Amino acid sequence: MAKLHLIKLSVGSESVDSLIQWQSSTRAKGPDGLPRHITRMWPKREAELLEGGSIYWVVQGLVQCRQRLVRFDEVIGNDGIRRCAFVLDTEVIRTSSAPKRPFQGWRYLKPEDAPADLPAHRQEEDDLPADLSAALADIGVL
Repeated sequence: MAKLHLIKLSVGSESVDSLIQWQSSTRAKGPDGLPRHITRMWPKREAELLEGGSIYWVVQGLVQCRQRLVRFDEVIGNDGIRRCAFVLDTEVIRTSSAPKRPFQGWRYLKPEDAPADLPAHRQEEDDLPADLSAALADIGVL
């Protein structure tokens, strides 16, 4: 079991499907073909995250999916600044929806605070509209 996860807003994503579509683009992939997310800050708890940790994505105000963290790569931008690339597994696993207020950057997420994965038979379901998902999550249905 993972010792630690990350949680991050998926800025610009309208749905889990739009996140998946973005990650399949050439711009979102590293030289190895795996999707990655580049950020300024390097996690101090890297070893714990790489023991089975995932990044949980907040899409339209709800935690809706996760991806396993593969590794962290150093990326030096055109401006000469060192950044961290979160290298992600290609599989996006949908989770039960959980409301999350906006925040900047990424945060650590304890395994006991992470939403559960949806059962395998629900992984291919179409996304509900964000407002309906939020309302259902608020009352504990999703």
